Amino acid sequence: MNRKSLTLYHGLPWPVRSLVASIRGFRLRWQRYGADTDRLVAEALQRERWSAAQWAAWHKERLNHLLHRAVTLVPYYREQWAERRRQGDDSPWEELQNWPILEKEAVRRQPRHFLAEDLKSTRLGETHTSGSTGTPLTLWNTRQGEQSWYALFEARCRNWYGVSRRDRWAILGGQLVTPVATRKPPFWVWNAGLSQLYMSTYHLAPDLIPHYLEALIRYRVCYLLGYPSALHLLAQTALAERRSDLKLQVVIANAEPLYDYQRSVIAEAFHCPVRETYGMSERVSAASECEHGRLHLWPEAGWMEVLNGGRPVAAGGVGELVCTGLVNSAMPLIRYRVGDRGAMDASGSECPCGRTLPRLAEIEGRSDDVLCTVDGRRIGRLDPVFKAGWPIREAQVIQESLDTIRVRLVPSDGFDDAIQQEVAQQLRARLGNVKVEFEKVSEIPRGANGKFRSVICNLTLQRRPQQVG
Repeated sequence: MNRKSLTLYHGLPWPVRSLVASIRGFRLRWQRYGADTDRLVAEALQRERWSAAQWAAWHKERLNHLLHRAVTLVPYYREQWAERRRQGDDSPWEELQNWPILEKEAVRRQPRHFLAEDLKSTRLGETHTSGSTGTPLTLWNTRQGEQSWYALFEARCRNWYGVSRRDRWAILGGQLVTPVATRKPPFWVWNAGLSQLYMSTYHLAPDLIPHYLEALIRYRVCYLLGYPSALHLLAQTALAERRSDLKLQVVIANAEPLYDYQRSVIAEAFHCPVRETYGMSERVSAASECEHGRLHLWPEAGWMEVLNGGRPVAAGGVGELVCTGLVNSAMPLIRYRVGDRGAMDASGSECPCGRTLPRLAEIEGRSDDVLCTVDGRRIGRLDPVFKAGWPIREAQVIQESLDTIRVRLVPSDGFDDAIQQEVAQQLRARLGNVKVEFEKVSEIPRGANGKFRSVICNLTLQRRPQQVG
């Protein structure tokens, strides 16, 4: 929605805004679900018990089809391989490791170059990423591709968690559903097409959050999906107000790392399990958490590689995630650097849930959200620094230089110098002898898409040390 349309939309009465959202919701429902959805869901669930040999055969066939399609029908890849041949490179394109790493900037700069020529963009669904990393993208997909993706979501998220697309649900998302300056509810719209209460993440001030909690009751919300930081703020208020009427089936965390202290508060407030998911707008990979707390990959979504300096990392090691999408044949993204770091589970043990899907051992978050130390280490998740129960509404760790860390935090009643010193000590225990500066604020700003970054590294790539080993 452009600025003019957004201004017009915000000027509409709330019932009309919800009507507009519902009309769009019905169109999205048509794009995402169809006569084949139930069959696709059943097939996805059946594949969860496949053997490694079955998955290997499936991936080989799918990758062969995708790579052939890319090298013959997608201008960007066809031209790339033609140039390599002119330079005497005779590497076979049939082998994935011979393809170069694809950067976001290449896709952003010429998105239509990635469209397969046997499809017309006017007949494809078009979406735009929020540009949370400063690189917004234009993406296209077929209706068949959309339905395949949402069948996986139905199987691997909703089905696992005992809910369905027909249940009433709420999402805390980054769409600007009401002007930021608005100080009176509603801070949401009802999307009848998707049975969805879309709630703004831009109005989560302490005095406004109680209105959100009342809306969850009024709209009979069954489950809640959103950014962990936003869910945590809701949960803190619910506990502070001693609410006992907020009982959901499940809370699904997405788009940000979920920390242990957030999980415990959210689960207590909403009297339900909290499940973590992993994915990105480009849909080249995805994962969801089973009932035993293991994060299982969706193999049909994409093929994931863990690399360090372009080379595979030893099993279980942390590295950059490079993914090849397998769902979108209209706009294939091959060996795409997603910008996150993580590690595959190399334990070899079976998951108690009985599913044979591969597992992620950890997701560190974005490469730019990993802090660097003087001795060359990279430090990912910092949630142990902030203990559950401390009087801190939220906190953000910012690295300004190799030897300086700034902690921006929103304190609650009871916060004192002793807790501040404990935070500094915990950071030094992980980062070494660094200077820790504190900045107390009433609110930590969100990004343009409503997401909250708990860790920010402001070092330039040129100044960051290489990882040891």
